[in-house]
Amino acid sequence: MDVLVEENAEAVMPDGVILRSDIFRPNAAGPFPVLISRTPYDKRRAAYQRVARFMAAHGYICVLQDIRGTHGSDGEYHLARNGRESTTDAEDGYTSIEWAATLPGSNGKVCIWGHSYSSWSAWVAAPTRPPHLAALFGSGMAAKILNNTRGIFETGRRLHWMYQQAADARQRAGGPSLTRAEIDARWYDVERYKWIWFLPLGDIPDSAFSSLTPQLKQYMQNQTVESWGFDEVHPDVIVPTCTLTGWYDRIIGAIEQYEGMEQSGPVELRGKHRLIIGPWGHGIEKLRRNQGPMDFGPDADVQYEELLLDWCDLQLKAMPPPNAAPVRLFIMGDNRWQNENEWPLARTRYTEFYLHSGGAANSVSGDGALTLEKPLAEIPDSFVYDPRDPVMSLMGRDVQMEPRHQSPLDERQDILVFQTDVLTDELLIVGPVRLNLWVSTDAPDTDFTAKLVDVYPDGSAVNVTYGVIRCEFRDGFAEKAPPMTPGQIYQLEIALNPTGIAFKKGHRLRLDVSSSDFPNFDRNHNTGRDFWADPEMRPARNMIFHDQQHPSNLVLPVIPR
Repeated sequence: MDVLVEENAEAVMPDGVILRSDIFRPNAAGPFPVLISRTPYDKRRAAYQRVARFMAAHGYICVLQDIRGTHGSDGEYHLARNGRESTTDAEDGYTSIEWAATLPGSNGKVCIWGHSYSSWSAWVAAPTRPPHLAALFGSGMAAKILNNTRGIFETGRRLHWMYQQAADARQRAGGPSLTRAEIDARWYDVERYKWIWFLPLGDIPDSAFSSLTPQLKQYMQNQTVESWGFDEVHPDVIVPTCTLTGWYDRIIGAIEQYEGMEQSGPVELRGKHRLIIGPWGHGIEKLRRNQGPMDFGPDADVQYEELLLDWCDLQLKAMPPPNAAPVRLFIMGDNRWQNENEWPLARTRYTEFYLHSGGAANSVSGDGALTLEKPLAEIPDSFVYDPRDPVMSLMGRDVQMEPRHQSPLDERQDILVFQTDVLTDELLIVGPVRLNLWVSTDAPDTDFTAKLVDVYPDGSAVNVTYGVIRCEFRDGFAEKAPPMTPGQIYQLEIALNPTGIAFKKGHRLRLDVSSSDFPNFDRNHNTGRDFWADPEMRPARNMIFHDQQHPSNLVLPVIPR
């Protein structure tokens, strides 16, 4: 079907501010259902336009709108990171949905959709209950920001993201117009290594991120504030929702949107929501079989717009898709999709794998082991974490998580490595992963990190999932815990991101434990002071205990085969 495009259509918000949209229409007689996506990333971005054109060709009017204060729209931009209440996106979303429902050729049924920030915009608008909203399709947006960041500033990603957003702010103030590629080139070639290592981060010059720098600094100081809190509004979302995410999406907390709607959403809609988890990272362009060094096979090659079309055909045209399972999971290793009726899986057997060593688990050459047997009398492991020499994150150039070979970190003495014997049977794990760890430190505060790794028969090792805890948040985010006491042993629980993988015969499971993952997470200065204001860094000697009284263990969601 041919597609007609109307550019910069104007919608007037209640306070008089004008937001502008590009509208993609089928060149055919209607009426048609309507899709709307509200984005700060430029409605002209190729990926969004590709989706909009595809949907219009399949019988939908598709609206792409620049949110307030960005690109083609008027007004002042306020960051979502500083809280739903700090923006007008709820009111703007409500008004824009109702405006879209009255467009020529509309049949009055609207689905709001989007990825990442655009998904945030959708989840902000939905609880306002626009009368014409019929469905929601969201990806890459967690219900709770603190379950994503663990209260720690995501230095690499957040500064990169702010630099991208600041380019639009500079242009709106009369500065140069740069393409996204030009912006990223300036970041990587000129700015990145200045700002991610800058101390203290709170002293970054106001000019660094244009007019957004004050909002960035505000966000730094609110790392323990739950600024999203969509779990609180799930009861107010009265339309069916579909949630899409990936095992390597750093915002895999999107799963919580599905869980929340099934547990707390309107009773009459329970069982009508959908969850799709693929082997992908964060981005609508990343739904492909090749992720880092991994090839997950042809079934992993998916078009975002095809998943959106299936959902909209079901909800707006009453056309059941070929596969209507409420939960669809891609099992890595098997490299195939698996249909389920719930999340997490009811048949899960949470199984403890215990840490062991002779006190020398440092690096892949150490003596660390991971077994089903509980430890008895064992020597603890120790390492020195120096924030001036952190364990560097192995991640994509866009600072998103992806599968990566772990060999660049093999010889680091500040990584404790625990691994199983070679597997004689396949081991399927699907669901949440956690690490129970007994630790001590000579610093008032420090971090502990965990990474689950798949070790292949040839010795190559690829990350599966990860987690981190900052000790001052060991009792939660409401109030900082007291400083750590040297020599005292503490029990910590580290939540690793959920995963779905079949570890094959001949492979090993490996657990890497350390105290830094930079710049995925900001370095702990080990001083106990606020990271954004503290120029000092000091080493910490950290210890991991694994004995009868302190049985450190990795809890895996094992699925019987």
